[in-house]
Amino acid sequence: MPATDRGSNAPASAEEGAGQQQAVDRMQEAVDQAARDRDDDAPGSAEEGARQQHVVDRMQEAVDEAAAQAEETGGLGHPGEPLNKRSPFFVGLAGAAGVAVTYGLAELLIRARSVLILIGLALFIAAGLDPAVAWLTRHRAPRWAAVIAILLVVAGVLAFVAAAIPPLTAQATALAHELPTYVHTLQDHNSELGRLNTKYHIEQKLSSLLSSKGTALVGGVLGAGELVLSAASSFLVLAVLVIYFLGAMPRIRLFAYRLAPQSRRARTILIGDEIFTRVGGYVLGNFLTSVIAGIGTYVWLLIFSVPYPILLALLVALLDLIPVIGSTVGGAIVSLVALTVSLPVAIATLGFYIAYRLAEDYLIVPRVLGRTVQVPAVVTVVAVLLGGALMGIVGALVAIPVAAALRLLLHEVAFHRLDSS
Repeated sequence: MPATDRGSNAPASAEEGAGQQQAVDRMQEAVDQAARDRDDDAPGSAEEGARQQHVVDRMQEAVDEAAAQAEETGGLGHPGEPLNKRSPFFVGLAGAAGVAVTYGLAELLIRARSVLILIGLALFIAAGLDPAVAWLTRHRAPRWAAVIAILLVVAGVLAFVAAAIPPLTAQATALAHELPTYVHTLQDHNSELGRLNTKYHIEQKLSSLLSSKGTALVGGVLGAGELVLSAASSFLVLAVLVIYFLGAMPRIRLFAYRLAPQSRRARTILIGDEIFTRVGGYVLGNFLTSVIAGIGTYVWLLIFSVPYPILLALLVALLDLIPVIGSTVGGAIVSLVALTVSLPVAIATLGFYIAYRLAEDYLIVPRVLGRTVQVPAVVTVVAVLLGGALMGIVGALVAIPVAAALRLLLHEVAFHRLDSS
């Protein structure tokens, strides 16, 4: 059967019209071939012949309709009815695709865990330094100049720490050489350490702790942050990411805000800026309190001639970065080292750290952080414990600002909706 004439509504180009006509002609040839096959096969029953004739007629109808639509639309015809997305097939396909995507994302998070920790830590540090950059920009400094000034200050602090590396190394070496002497003193029943060891079994408890829980303790405390804080390559990557994030922080924030719907974007900006303010205030405040703890330790150790003052002061400053437990652990270590001088000095050192901890909790932290973080004490302890268990040192460092952000979201979003529901 010849194809239907295309009429006056020609397609947009001669090439397209020729292609459509060839498609219709091929379909017509297929129908004609099916009709010839039907006649040649000579079916054995009238029912079979009627079925084949029905198939040929339906194919012929499809060819005629295709030719008519090509003539009417001048293109490839009208789109058909959309598929039923509620059919069991589509429901099962969507469910399987969801499972596959979820599994792929989980696998990606597991494999890229160390890299994601680096990125998150760099963004956290950049958010902490951004308030200082914003303060300079408010005083008419260009952002690039403000970023460079803050980076120079950070580089100066790192250079100051690096200048302490030679005496730090010398004191660490001296401590390693003196460890056998300390062990011998513990075993000497005539010395103060020996008498304390006999009464309280200090040596046995330390040996048991190091042998049974030492590896687990190190792994649990360092955890995922071990790679971040120990590898020089990771430190370089972290520094580069901090520089890029700090320079592009306004664009990063705008990109994050654009992910919110337009109707809720203004409120998202207000809540997001408040979260960034709390993170920045916490980072700068925590750094300042750690510097105070390190300087206080160094001065105390110099006054009472406790050995390894630079090493122990730096250790206390680093541990004080970890909220809640950092200064306590540092004070216990310094008090044990002070036992090598005398028992009264060790007791006085322990009292000094107890007094400092109280002063830090009730005087220094409220004045330095003020009302920036606004996290209750119980939430702080729970957040630090959970963060340390999940991500080690990195988790403990970011636990309090994360808890502050979640608390803000609960009060401003979740509680409002629950109260009005």
